[in-house]
Amino acid sequence: MAELCVRSVLVTGANRGIGLGLVQHFLRMPKPPQWIFAGCRDPTGPRAQELQNLASKRPNISIIPLEVANPTSIKAAAAKVGEHLGGSGLNLLINNAGMVKLNTLDTETLEDMSEVYTTNTIGPLLMGQAFLPLLKKAAQGSPGSGLSCSKAAIINMSSYAGSIKDMYVWDFGQVVSYRCSKAALNMLSKCQSLAYKEHGILCVALHPGWVQTDMGGSEPPLTVDDSVQGMLKLLSSISEKETGTFLDWEGKVIPW
Repeated sequence: MAELCVRSVLVTGANRGIGLGLVQHFLRMPKPPQWIFAGCRDPTGPRAQELQNLASKRPNISIIPLEVANPTSIKAAAAKVGEHLGGSGLNLLINNAGMVKLNTLDTETLEDMSEVYTTNTIGPLLMGQAFLPLLKKAAQGSPGSGLSCSKAAIINMSSYAGSIKDMYVWDFGQVVSYRCSKAALNMLSKCQSLAYKEHGILCVALHPGWVQTDMGGSEPPLTVDDSVQGMLKLLSSISEKETGTFLDWEGKVIPW
Protein backbone atom coordinates (compact mmCIF):
# COMPACT_ATOMS: atom_id res chain seq x y z
CA MET A 1 0.00 0.00 0.00
CA ALA A 2 1.29 3.46 -0.90
CA GLU A 3 1.89 5.82 1.97
CA LEU A 4 -0.15 9.01 2.17
CA CYS A 5 2.47 11.71 1.85
CA VAL A 6 1.14 15.25 1.66
CA ARG A 7 2.98 18.50 2.17
CA SER A 8 -0.20 20.43 2.96
CA VAL A 9 -3.78 19.68 3.98
CA LEU A 10 -6.80 21.80 4.88
CA VAL A 11 -9.57 20.38 7.07
CA THR A 12 -12.79 22.34 7.57
CA GLY A 13 -14.76 22.00 10.83
CA ALA A 14 -11.47 21.07 12.52
CA ASN A 15 -12.28 22.15 16.08
CA ARG A 16 -14.19 18.99 17.10
CA GLY A 17 -15.37 15.52 16.12
CA ILE A 18 -14.03 13.99 12.92
CA GLY A 19 -12.30 17.23 11.87
CA LEU A 20 -10.25 17.39 15.07
CA GLY A 21 -9.60 13.65 14.81
CA LEU A 22 -8.19 14.13 11.30
CA VAL A 23 -5.85 16.87 12.51
CA GLN A 24 -4.64 14.68 15.40
CA HIS A 25 -4.01 11.69 13.13
CA PHE A 26 -2.17 13.75 10.51
CA LEU A 27 0.19 14.82 13.29
CA ARG A 28 0.87 11.16 14.19
CA MET A 29 1.89 10.15 10.68
CA PRO A 30 5.47 8.93 10.12
CA LYS A 31 5.85 11.95 7.83
CA PRO A 32 3.36 14.59 9.06
CA PRO A 33 2.34 17.33 6.62
CA GLN A 34 4.49 20.45 6.69
CA TRP A 35 1.27 22.46 6.87
CA ILE A 36 -1.99 21.42 8.51
CA PHE A 37 -4.59 24.14 8.01
CA ALA A 38 -7.38 23.72 10.56
CA GLY A 39 -10.44 25.68 9.53
CA CYS A 40 -13.07 26.59 12.11
CA ARG A 41 -15.72 29.26 12.59
CA ASP A 42 -14.49 30.69 15.89
CA PRO A 43 -10.78 29.93 16.43
CA THR A 44 -10.65 31.79 19.76
CA GLY A 45 -13.93 30.45 21.17
CA PRO A 46 -14.40 27.79 23.86
CA ARG A 47 -15.37 25.10 21.33
CA ALA A 48 -11.94 25.43 19.72
CA GLN A 49 -9.97 25.11 22.98
CA GLU A 50 -8.63 21.61 22.24
CA LEU A 51 -7.52 22.70 18.77
CA GLN A 52 -5.87 25.82 20.24
CA ASN A 53 -3.95 23.67 22.74
CA LEU A 54 -2.77 21.40 19.94
CA ALA A 55 -1.69 24.31 17.74
CA SER A 56 0.26 25.92 20.59
CA LYS A 57 2.51 22.83 20.75
CA ARG A 58 2.77 22.04 17.03
CA PRO A 59 4.14 24.73 14.71
CA ASN A 60 2.87 22.93 11.58
CA ILE A 61 -0.78 23.60 12.57
CA SER A 62 -2.24 26.87 11.36
CA ILE A 63 -5.77 27.65 12.58
CA ILE A 64 -7.71 29.43 9.84
CA PRO A 65 -10.93 31.39 10.58
CA LEU A 66 -13.41 29.81 8.16
CA GLU A 67 -17.19 29.88 7.88
CA VAL A 68 -18.07 27.63 4.95
CA ALA A 69 -21.51 29.23 4.58
CA ASN A 70 -19.88 32.63 3.98
CA PRO A 71 -18.26 33.29 0.56
CA THR A 72 -16.23 36.22 1.94
CA SER A 73 -14.81 34.05 4.72
CA ILE A 74 -13.90 31.33 2.19
CA LYS A 75 -12.06 33.79 -0.08
CA ALA A 76 -10.17 35.25 2.89
CA ALA A 77 -9.19 31.74 4.01
CA ALA A 78 -7.93 30.83 0.52
CA ALA A 79 -5.81 34.00 0.45
CA LYS A 80 -4.38 33.25 3.90
CA VAL A 81 -3.55 29.63 3.02
CA GLY A 82 -1.94 30.81 -0.23
CA GLU A 83 0.28 33.22 1.73
CA HIS A 84 1.40 30.45 4.09
CA LEU A 85 2.20 28.10 1.22
CA GLY A 86 4.26 30.64 -0.70
CA GLY A 87 4.80 29.26 -4.17
CA SER A 88 3.60 25.73 -3.49
CA GLY A 89 0.06 24.37 -3.76
CA LEU A 90 -2.44 22.62 -1.48
CA ASN A 91 -2.38 18.82 -1.76
CA LEU A 92 -5.51 17.88 0.13
CA LEU A 93 -8.78 19.71 0.77
CA ILE A 94 -11.08 17.87 3.18
CA ASN A 95 -14.56 19.43 3.25
CA ASN A 96 -15.57 18.07 6.64
CA ALA A 97 -17.67 20.90 8.14
CA GLY A 98 -21.34 19.95 8.26
CA MET A 99 -24.55 20.33 10.19
CA VAL A 100 -27.81 18.51 10.83
CA LYS A 101 -31.31 19.59 11.89
CA LEU A 102 -33.40 16.85 13.51
CA ASN A 103 -36.51 17.47 11.43
CA THR A 104 -39.03 15.04 9.97
CA LEU A 105 -40.66 15.55 6.59
CA ASP A 106 -43.61 17.17 8.37
CA THR A 107 -41.54 19.58 10.47
CA GLU A 108 -38.93 20.57 7.86
CA THR A 109 -38.81 24.32 7.19
CA LEU A 110 -37.50 26.63 4.50
CA GLU A 111 -35.06 28.18 6.97
CA ASP A 112 -33.62 24.86 8.20
CA MET A 113 -33.41 23.33 4.74
CA SER A 114 -31.65 26.44 3.42
CA GLU A 115 -29.19 26.57 6.32
CA VAL A 116 -28.28 22.88 6.11
CA TYR A 117 -27.98 22.93 2.31
CA THR A 118 -25.80 26.07 2.41
CA THR A 119 -23.35 24.50 4.87
CA ASN A 120 -23.33 20.91 3.60
CA THR A 121 -23.54 21.42 -0.17
CA ILE A 122 -22.90 25.01 -1.23
CA GLY A 123 -19.96 25.34 1.19
CA PRO A 124 -17.98 22.49 -0.46
CA LEU A 125 -18.83 23.92 -3.90
CA LEU A 126 -17.43 27.35 -2.97
CA MET A 127 -14.42 25.79 -1.21
CA GLY A 128 -13.58 23.84 -4.36
CA GLN A 129 -13.81 27.00 -6.46
CA ALA A 130 -11.74 29.13 -4.08
CA PHE A 131 -8.98 26.56 -3.53
CA LEU A 132 -8.82 25.28 -7.12
CA PRO A 133 -5.78 27.42 -8.03
CA LEU A 134 -3.82 26.02 -5.05
CA LEU A 135 -4.91 22.44 -5.81
CA LYS A 136 -3.91 22.86 -9.48
CA LYS A 137 -0.54 24.19 -8.39
CA ALA A 138 0.01 21.13 -6.14
CA ALA A 139 -0.97 18.77 -8.97
CA GLN A 140 1.37 20.50 -11.41
CA GLY A 141 4.23 20.36 -8.91
CA SER A 142 3.83 16.65 -8.15
CA PRO A 143 5.85 14.04 -10.05
CA GLY A 144 4.24 11.22 -12.02
CA SER A 145 0.96 10.84 -13.86
CA GLY A 146 -2.42 9.71 -12.60
CA LEU A 147 -4.42 10.90 -9.61
CA SER A 148 -3.78 10.43 -5.90
CA CYS A 149 -4.43 12.11 -2.56
CA SER A 150 -0.68 12.68 -2.21
CA LYS A 151 -0.83 14.77 -5.37
CA ALA A 152 -4.04 16.83 -5.21
CA ALA A 153 -7.51 15.86 -4.01
CA ILE A 154 -10.86 17.11 -2.75
CA ILE A 155 -12.49 14.85 -0.16
CA ASN A 156 -16.13 15.70 0.49
CA MET A 157 -17.38 14.27 3.77
CA SER A 158 -20.74 12.87 2.78
CA SER A 159 -22.99 10.35 4.54
CA TYR A 160 -24.69 7.04 3.85
CA ALA A 161 -27.82 9.03 4.69
CA GLY A 162 -27.39 10.66 1.27
CA SER A 163 -27.88 7.34 -0.55
CA ILE A 164 -31.21 7.35 -2.39
CA LYS A 165 -31.13 3.59 -3.00
CA ASP A 166 -30.45 2.63 0.63
CA MET A 167 -32.38 4.88 3.02
CA TYR A 168 -29.85 4.43 5.80
CA VAL A 169 -31.27 4.48 9.39
CA TRP A 170 -34.54 6.08 8.24
CA ASP A 171 -36.37 4.72 11.28
CA PHE A 172 -33.76 6.22 13.59
CA GLY A 173 -34.19 9.71 12.17
CA GLN A 174 -35.68 11.19 9.00
CA VAL A 175 -33.35 14.27 9.06
CA VAL A 176 -34.75 15.25 5.66
CA SER A 177 -32.68 18.39 5.04
CA TYR A 178 -29.48 16.52 5.97
CA ARG A 179 -30.28 13.61 3.61
CA CYS A 180 -31.11 15.98 0.74
CA SER A 181 -27.96 18.03 1.29
CA LYS A 182 -25.73 14.94 1.30
CA ALA A 183 -27.38 13.48 -1.82
CA ALA A 184 -26.68 16.84 -3.51
CA LEU A 185 -23.10 16.78 -2.18
CA ASN A 186 -22.64 13.38 -3.84
CA MET A 187 -23.67 14.88 -7.17
CA LEU A 188 -21.34 17.82 -6.58
CA SER A 189 -18.49 15.37 -5.92
CA LYS A 190 -19.21 13.60 -9.21
CA CYS A 191 -19.31 16.93 -11.07
CA GLN A 192 -16.03 18.05 -9.47
CA SER A 193 -14.39 14.75 -10.41
CA LEU A 194 -15.30 15.28 -14.08
CA ALA A 195 -14.42 18.98 -14.20
CA TYR A 196 -11.17 18.79 -12.21
CA LYS A 197 -9.74 15.53 -13.59
CA GLU A 198 -7.98 17.42 -16.38
CA HIS A 199 -6.18 19.45 -13.70
CA GLY A 200 -4.89 16.30 -11.99
CA ILE A 201 -7.26 16.56 -9.01
CA LEU A 202 -8.94 13.49 -7.52
CA CYS A 203 -12.44 13.99 -6.02
CA VAL A 204 -14.45 11.56 -3.89
CA ALA A 205 -17.46 11.56 -1.59
CA LEU A 206 -16.66 9.77 1.65
CA HIS A 207 -18.96 8.30 4.30
CA PRO A 208 -16.97 8.33 7.57
CA GLY A 209 -19.32 5.83 9.22
CA TRP A 210 -21.88 6.57 11.90
CA VAL A 211 -19.50 8.10 14.42
CA GLN A 212 -19.70 9.04 18.10
CA THR A 213 -19.49 12.83 17.87
CA ASP A 214 -21.48 15.85 19.08
CA MET A 215 -23.43 15.64 15.82
CA GLY A 216 -23.72 11.84 15.66
CA GLY A 217 -24.64 11.41 19.31
CA SER A 218 -23.76 8.47 21.59
CA GLU A 219 -25.71 5.76 19.70
CA PRO A 220 -23.23 5.18 16.82
CA PRO A 221 -21.03 2.07 16.78
CA LEU A 222 -17.86 3.81 15.54
CA THR A 223 -15.32 5.95 17.44
CA VAL A 224 -13.67 8.97 15.86
CA ASP A 225 -10.29 7.18 15.99
CA ASP A 226 -11.61 4.09 14.18
CA SER A 227 -13.25 6.21 11.49
CA VAL A 228 -10.24 8.48 10.92
CA GLN A 229 -7.74 5.62 10.84
CA GLY A 230 -9.87 3.86 8.24
CA MET A 231 -10.26 6.98 6.11
CA LEU A 232 -6.55 7.83 6.12
CA LYS A 233 -5.69 4.26 5.14
CA LEU A 234 -8.21 4.57 2.30
CA LEU A 235 -6.84 7.95 1.17
CA SER A 236 -3.36 6.44 0.89
CA SER A 237 -4.58 3.84 -1.61
CA ILE A 238 -7.25 5.43 -3.85
CA SER A 239 -6.27 6.51 -7.34
CA GLU A 240 -7.70 7.51 -10.71
CA LYS A 241 -10.22 4.66 -10.82
CA GLU A 242 -11.88 5.86 -7.60
CA THR A 243 -12.32 9.50 -8.58
CA GLY A 244 -16.00 10.44 -8.65
CA THR A 245 -17.07 7.52 -6.45
CA PHE A 246 -18.97 7.33 -3.14
CA LEU A 247 -17.03 5.23 -0.61
CA ASP A 248 -17.19 4.46 3.09
CA TRP A 249 -14.29 4.65 5.56
CA GLU A 250 -13.31 1.07 4.72
CA GLY A 251 -13.29 1.64 0.97
CA LYS A 252 -16.62 -0.07 0.25
CA VAL A 253 -18.67 1.45 -2.57
CA ILE A 254 -21.98 2.94 -1.35
CA PRO A 255 -24.92 2.97 -3.80
CA TRP A 256 -26.00 6.39 -4.98
